[in-house]
Amino acid sequence: MNSKHQCVQLNDGHFIPVLGFGTAIVQVTPIMLLLEAIKLAIDAGFRHIDTAYLYNNEEEVGLAIRSKIADDTVKREDIFLTSKLWCNFHQPQLVQLSLEKSLRQLQLDYLDLYVIHFPVSLKPGDNLLPRDENGKLMFDTVDLCATWEAMEKCKDAGLVKSIGVSNFNCRQLEMILNKPGLKYKPVCNQVECHPYMNQSKLLDFCKSKGIVLVAYGSLGTQRVKGWVDHNAPVLLDDPVLCAMAKKYKRTPGLISLRYQLQRGFVVLAKSFNEKRIKENIQVLEFQLTSEDMKVLDGLNRNYRYIPFNDFIGNPNYPFSDEY
Repeated sequence: MNSKHQCVQLNDGHFIPVLGFGTAIVQVTPIMLLLEAIKLAIDAGFRHIDTAYLYNNEEEVGLAIRSKIADDTVKREDIFLTSKLWCNFHQPQLVQLSLEKSLRQLQLDYLDLYVIHFPVSLKPGDNLLPRDENGKLMFDTVDLCATWEAMEKCKDAGLVKSIGVSNFNCRQLEMILNKPGLKYKPVCNQVECHPYMNQSKLLDFCKSKGIVLVAYGSLGTQRVKGWVDHNAPVLLDDPVLCAMAKKYKRTPGLISLRYQLQRGFVVLAKSFNEKRIKENIQVLEFQLTSEDMKVLDGLNRNYRYIPFNDFIGNPNYPFSDEY
């Protein structure tokens, strides 16, 4: 990995760069913009790229990475690449098939990390959000411990180096950790985290179990129709963040990212703007004082930008629990 990149060790011995480039896109983002943004991110020094089957951009992500390998900017082993198992593919016999499809779309031989994207199972099929005639999501009933065993087999098959989860609560993590015959613990839990939703209890729990928390939405989030409330507070306009940005001669976004890094998170930063991509890598170049970290702790209001509302009511919906 690039020496300017700080990494943390996962519980399986592999290393993950603490700063990652997120690629979740809304429909209005032109694919060419995404392609160029990933290339710019790699040129700027990002070595951790995060995608997912749900994002419908694995082909472009793979193309961007392969182009930077072809021009000798990086080798494949320099890049830490994550993708995710979507909810339609939780049935154990579908897990490896889904991973293999992701690898075909990426045109790469292996992933560095594969995670269960969300703990609620949906009816299998090509429609990633299958709905009934009333517009309600069509759920499936799958034992997530069986899904996890299929994930372990993918690791044993050499298709992926590390396996983890995303959007799991403490109870769901305990279920996997206490599973009879557990072969590999989840290396990570990728969750929404920012100063308005600082996940302190989940962080303490995961640290106690040797599980790394990966933060998405660290800059707040875009107002994505159907996913995010358009009246949601704008994190980067917060007066405390803005005042701290002035103090450190940085941007509010960098303050928010740095806050997570210093708490022990791996952080995903997403931008398709060249200036901000280059700016985000600067998060590794400064430190917040312990006093300022406490001030930022005080911004927490347990506000979730992406509550996955359509999944509410399912027994595996993760956000009904406190953490």
